[in-house]
Amino acid sequence: MSLFTSLIQSRDRHAEAAEANLGQSIKPRYELVDSKDAFALTVYLPGVNRESLQITAENNALRFLGRPAWKQPEGWTTLYNEFVERPFELAFEHDNSIDVEKIRAEIRDGVLRVSIPKAEELKPRRIAVN
Repeated sequence: MSLFTSLIQSRDRHAEAAEANLGQSIKPRYELVDSKDAFALTVYLPGVNRESLQITAENNALRFLGRPAWKQPEGWTTLYNEFVERPFELAFEHDNSIDVEKIRAEIRDGVLRVSIPKAEELKPRRIAVN
């Protein structure tokens, strides 16, 4: 199964609602790897922690919303900054070929790792011959 037939990056009608709540958002850098049993998604979210991250699965879509939680201390002067302090949004549509109940996510040091298992009916099966 191709990655693009099961998870497709989307920007649907819910994106406008997210922007209204978060302000104008940016798409974070991410990597998506297809294996036999699951998709492995790695999303780079500098400054985002568990409390400022929201992951939802509804209407055949996975949505990742986050806001950087780090604030510059008073008295600091920024000399150079590659970090954009705007909310992040990433959304994928799927065709029910994933097992939403078994999705697992972990964020550490601004790197979100998500395991997205494929639905059982899509996994290869060995057929016994009698």
